[in-house]
Amino acid sequence: MAMRIRAALFLLTVLLPLPAAAEPACHPLTHEDRGYVVCSADPATDDLRLFLKTDQGGIFGSFGRVNQALAARGETLAFAMNAGMYHPDRRPVGLYVEDRRQQMHAVAAAGPGNFGMLPNGVLCLEDGRAEVIETRAYLADPPECRYATQSGPMLVIDGALHPRFLSDSDSRYVRNGVGVDAEGRLHFAISDAPVTFHEFGRLFRDVLKTPNALYFDGKVSKLYAPDLGRNDAGLPMGPIIGAVVPAAE
Repeated sequence: MAMRIRAALFLLTVLLPLPAAAEPACHPLTHEDRGYVVCSADPATDDLRLFLKTDQGGIFGSFGRVNQALAARGETLAFAMNAGMYHPDRRPVGLYVEDRRQQMHAVAAAGPGNFGMLPNGVLCLEDGRAEVIETRAYLADPPECRYATQSGPMLVIDGALHPRFLSDSDSRYVRNGVGVDAEGRLHFAISDAPVTFHEFGRLFRDVLKTPNALYFDGKVSKLYAPDLGRNDAGLPMGPIIGAVVPAAE
């Protein structure tokens, strides 16, 4: 009898389909009476990519142009956002790697603006894993990255907020960024309204539980999340990061 039961259970495990991996998804979240949208993805199962230039060499600049290029391959964006600071011609300010081709080197020196507020950092995407790494640590021991983008400042560094963030700051902007939690999942967040660095960092540290998190930008922060009816317009962007899924037939 026991052998027959074990055999039946074995057949069930073989014949029944395994549950599909959850697709990357976005959801609204409220923290300290402030609204955000958080988009989460698992690098072990989700197809995350950076986009800058078209095959013809022009800058994508918008979510729509990325989706047009993906549609030719039967793909589409599940979500996307701007992914790092850029010059007026939309060239990345710091390190940029796309499909293992480095297009801009890392910048480790302090400088003006948020990018130069050290420590800044790098988002590194490798097949099956993701890391947010402080820039100088990245340069000291460069990991393999299929995609990488540098921005700054770091929001959370080894579980602590950036030392230059002020709890009573009056500098508020709509901000977006990314962090990686202890299980290796990525959490991309954008604020609904202007927030300070300290408030935004607390979201990643206290709610999303990301030991390391990186600021992408403010003022020009944009989100594409079709499930939420979001397709933010405005000025053309530089680097864009997105989760790619097969297009619906």
